[in-house]
Amino acid sequence: MGRLPSISAKQMIRVLGKAGFVVRRQSGSHIVMVREIPKYCEVVVPNHKALKIGLTHALIKQAGLIKEEFEDLL
Repeated sequence: MGRLPSISAKQMIRVLGKAGFVVRRQSGSHIVMVREIPKYCEVVVPNHKALKIGLTHALIKQAGLIKEEFEDLL
């Protein structure tokens, strides 16, 4: 597995949706997504055209996913 590609917020929201997250609310340019099963988890995705690699890694970690799972969902 190589480096993660640079993705947009729209792509991140789509991937998190496949992982069981739903959009709870939006405050300005930040979209709050939650997953209640199997364990409650909340992820805040900034609505930008391109997310930086470090932010992508942080969102993956907050969502409780591993890099390989994320790449499969992408």
